[in-house]
Amino acid sequence: MSASHGPYRVLPGRRYPPGATVEDDGVNFSVFSRHATAAELLLYAGATSPEPFQIIRLDPRTNHTFFSWHVLIEDLPPGTHYTWRMDGPHDPHLHGWRFDSGIELVDPWARAVNVGDWNRWRRLREGVQPHDSPRAIVLAEEYDWEGDTPLRLPTEQTVVYELHVGGFTRHPSSGVRHPGTFLGLIEKIPYLQDLGITHVELMPIMAFDEQDVPEQVWESGLRNYWGYSSYGFFSPHPGFCVTPEEGTHRREFRDMVKALHRAGIGVILDVVFNHTSEGGASGPTMTFKGFGNETFYCLDGLDKGIYLDFTGCGNTVNANHPLVTHFILDALEYWVREMHVDGFRFDLASAMARDADGRPMANPPVLWEIELSDTLAASRIIAEAWDAAGLYQVGTFPGYRWMEWNGRYRDSIRRFVRGDHGLVPELATRLSGSSDLYEANLRKPINSVNFVTCHDGFTLWDLVSYNRKHNLANREANRDGTNDNLSWNGGVEGETEDPEILALRRRQAKNLLTLLFLSQGIPMLLAGDELLRTQKGNNNVWCQDNPLGWLDWSLLERNAQMLRFVRELIALRKRHPSLRRRHFLSGQLSQGSDLPDVTWHGVELNEPAWDDPRNQMLAFTLAPAGPDEGLLHAMINMSDRARDFELPDFTWNHWYLALDTGRASPTDVVAPADQLRVEERRHLVRSRSILVVEGRRA
Repeated sequence: MSASHGPYRVLPGRRYPPGATVEDDGVNFSVFSRHATAAELLLYAGATSPEPFQIIRLDPRTNHTFFSWHVLIEDLPPGTHYTWRMDGPHDPHLHGWRFDSGIELVDPWARAVNVGDWNRWRRLREGVQPHDSPRAIVLAEEYDWEGDTPLRLPTEQTVVYELHVGGFTRHPSSGVRHPGTFLGLIEKIPYLQDLGITHVELMPIMAFDEQDVPEQVWESGLRNYWGYSSYGFFSPHPGFCVTPEEGTHRREFRDMVKALHRAGIGVILDVVFNHTSEGGASGPTMTFKGFGNETFYCLDGLDKGIYLDFTGCGNTVNANHPLVTHFILDALEYWVREMHVDGFRFDLASAMARDADGRPMANPPVLWEIELSDTLAASRIIAEAWDAAGLYQVGTFPGYRWMEWNGRYRDSIRRFVRGDHGLVPELATRLSGSSDLYEANLRKPINSVNFVTCHDGFTLWDLVSYNRKHNLANREANRDGTNDNLSWNGGVEGETEDPEILALRRRQAKNLLTLLFLSQGIPMLLAGDELLRTQKGNNNVWCQDNPLGWLDWSLLERNAQMLRFVRELIALRKRHPSLRRRHFLSGQLSQGSDLPDVTWHGVELNEPAWDDPRNQMLAFTLAPAGPDEGLLHAMINMSDRARDFELPDFTWNHWYLALDTGRASPTDVVAPADQLRVEERRHLVRSRSILVVEGRRA
């Protein structure tokens, strides 16, 4: 519903709540701006209306309370688009003030935004044009959740699947009605159910600026695809909606969440509160710069015209300022309370541990507010525990409930599987839950989100196919993306038709995922890795909104054997509670069993070669952690030759072959009903292979 062309009667309104709130007699608007001296509210019929149908200049005597500007517009209908203009002192170097009454601003609390005629590059090249800003939308639609609530799955049962809403279904092969949208994702829920994951972790879905890229990248036809450039922290991204011009942002997002919950799948949002799309001093003013630049951003102490940049994106959000902390918490609680999401992953979360001057804080208020929030008490909170300026807090991130992307796990597993020596003790620590990182400060294995690949870096197939990055397509002269990939191409760089190398790469991919799902902690799988998706060696497709960055669904048929392997691997983890313990493996007696929770071996039983710097082999036995569970025994051989491993012999136990990465499908992984009993006391484990047997009562 769009607004008629007024004019509408204006009343003083109230300062709370912030944003645009539909009430019985109209719409109340309120924004924070501590140092503004004047404010105007501009009302538009739609996202691309050339002119506002009404401009309301607020009276500082009646429409200004403390630090808030507010007004109530009688009978204003939902669907109205709006912007703000704030006037005040312009003194960026001494005080950090950047008020400009000629720039229209997006309401930071807007529940929905549309891009309209926004053109970042025209703004930067030609200056501010009339009515050229993104616009917020007044929303008031009712929504029937049909009894839906956020999921309450025990943390240790979590299996995370990281995906990009646009890229997941945008490829023509996806076959969905609405590719690249929240509704398109709904059509792929049966696939996610069949795979066996419990949570999707959605790369940024809060409204972001697709035009926020370097000039040469934009001129080459590329755009900000990943979305780590937010400006609308309460609004679903309009680019993922089918009809954003109608203000359906919330409804479409909620439909997706409700459908996923019905399928038993939780929703985790990748959120970006470390920086915004406004960039540094040369970036455009879109929202925070125009309302309270000195409040929302970390600025240099001597020259407040300089933005402190700990994110690599031009600015750093001043997250521990009381108002900004409140804003962040308000947004997170909104997404849980009103949108029913199940958790958050915080991009470059260590930047949020810094004070206004950029110094790391021992107890950052914003992080503790998030941890202790009653509304967020049952939500997953996951930190990317580092930032772009060298603050690395994996294992030491402030708080106790916070889970962390375990970058050290990723590096250890990659190095071991590619063949590095001297890593067996570290491998055992990572398999056991990374106690070296988490146990000393009273955390548990469930604080560790284990992964070998994520959106940032090589895909699984590229990790075993390339020794170096190939990012020229990004138009940044191959400078972007990490150079330290800890990868191995198997003997040939990139694509090849050599059947031996291809077989080795498939085996290595299976090895990496097998170790991931045999580890204590929370496994995370990158979308498409189960189909061996490639980005042709590009380890940073942040600007590639094209087939290079999309999931090609034709791989379903081409790599069906790998998909089957991953499904059965997830099923193996799910039927063994011993792989999902809430305590670190220690070798102590397992609860309800007369066996240690883990027993370590080498080629021979009870003889792990911890001190051999050349050793590339390890085996272990897990005792049951549940009444209906049997033993589990794994034998790992990353050496270049096959070796005979000794199997434990229990008179009450029979071993059955469950998984062998050295075999071709369909014998590489076998469901319990089809498993063959292992009769021999020793078993051959092929080179660069992992073999797993399951025990059952004799």
